[in-house]
Amino acid sequence: MLATDPVRPVECVLALDVGGTTIKAAIADRDGSLLHSVRRDTGRTAGADVVVQTILAVAQDLATEADSSGYQVVAAGVVVPGVVDEQRGVAVESSNIGWRNVPLRELVHDRLGLPVQVGHDVRAGALAESRRGAAIDRSSFLFVPIGTGIGGALVIDGRPYAGASYAAAEVGHIVVRPDGEPCVCGRVGCLETVASASAIARRYSDAAGRWVQGAVDVAIRARGGDATAIRIWAEAIDAMTDALVIVTTLLDPELVVLGGGLAQSGSQLLDPLRQRLSERIILGQPPQLTCALLGDEAGCVGAALLALDLVNGFITPLGG
Repeated sequence: MLATDPVRPVECVLALDVGGTTIKAAIADRDGSLLHSVRRDTGRTAGADVVVQTILAVAQDLATEADSSGYQVVAAGVVVPGVVDEQRGVAVESSNIGWRNVPLRELVHDRLGLPVQVGHDVRAGALAESRRGAAIDRSSFLFVPIGTGIGGALVIDGRPYAGASYAAAEVGHIVVRPDGEPCVCGRVGCLETVASASAIARRYSDAAGRWVQGAVDVAIRARGGDATAIRIWAEAIDAMTDALVIVTTLLDPELVVLGGGLAQSGSQLLDPLRQRLSERIILGQPPQLTCALLGDEAGCVGAALLALDLVNGFITPLGG
């Protein structure tokens, strides 16, 4: 149980980061620091309705935990993958979860009786990195988490930009290899098919005939001189360079924050990427590159910050 002043309850918010396999959830204080965290299986194999019920149950459990510990919950933030209408609080579509047009804000509000802000998981992660992580001193930057897929979020003047159809900065679906492999989005040759952590591991396993657990294993083998690993890693770096050249030409970001599991490779990723960008970018300066600091807590911290922004009046609530 959490400890607090029994006379004067401390205000807190609830934060839920819903992924394809795991819900990361937490109670956070008024500064956005996580006080108590839990993880729960999303249950997506049982269908979208089960996922929604799991979200509601986790939120209720957190609220009960906070109340029993003497905290006063003032709002909740829920961030999810896919296409998210943040103004209406609706999860429009997610291929990972299989839902469409789920009124999450209304559902969570009805369960908890609290103000609720619904957001996009990657944009929430970018918000967290901008206030508590690698971009804390920058008002505008590009956030690119590289994991099973490749996401993207553009932060402008301190706020993530969603775009007209809530699909801004989908870096992973920039086509970099038109004659390449099919992508889950339906196109061919997207960056995800070459440079995501899952693609790197899969492409190495196919080429070498040896299974590896993930992209980090490929990076280790490349450092050890494995010729196949060196080639697969270089191809991923080249594809990432092509995508970032396009983004830089259009947006000219000062900083690119790389997150996700692949960022754990550090200089093995950053150094060759910096070199290639410096060679390829002719107009203006190449962006600075750095790795994210918050790891897999970024989405949860971002959800807490969204809830706090709602309470503090930085987000105008619409509807329920």
